[in-house]
Amino acid sequence: MFLKAVAPYNFFYFGIVIEKAMLTDGEFQVKQSFYKAACGLIFEYAKPYLSNAIVVIDETGSIDFRRELKTYLVRRLKDDSGKCFIKKVKTESSTKSNFLQLADMVVGAIARSCSGKRDSGEYRNLIAHREIYVHFWPK
Repeated sequence: MFLKAVAPYNFFYFGIVIEKAMLTDGEFQVKQSFYKAACGLIFEYAKPYLSNAIVVIDETGSIDFRRELKTYLVRRLKDDSGKCFIKKVKTESSTKSNFLQLADMVVGAIARSCSGKRDSGEYRNLIAHREIYVHFWPK
């Protein structure tokens, strides 16, 4: 199993579980706005752990959207002095990036843990020692 194989490696993760049914603001009905808001939230929690980070995002959406997302993250991830916590934001195809495939598996484990199914916690438990924080939004 993939998660059991990667569990010994040195990585950590943050997650956000969004209850879409509770989002009534029209802004969240637009896919790009929703995606930006979700990225912004997760990076707010990760900010204390970042220093000159290289952020790799799956190649989703148009080139204009990816450019807009990069600008948004750089602007949002600055401290009070204007120093940015990230060095670079780049996009890659998830089929060519082992790190993005790992992120997809972690997301799947978190989602499964919230499913209420019989084995719901099994996959997330394999990597629980790598979890820093998972936020449930909105509360």
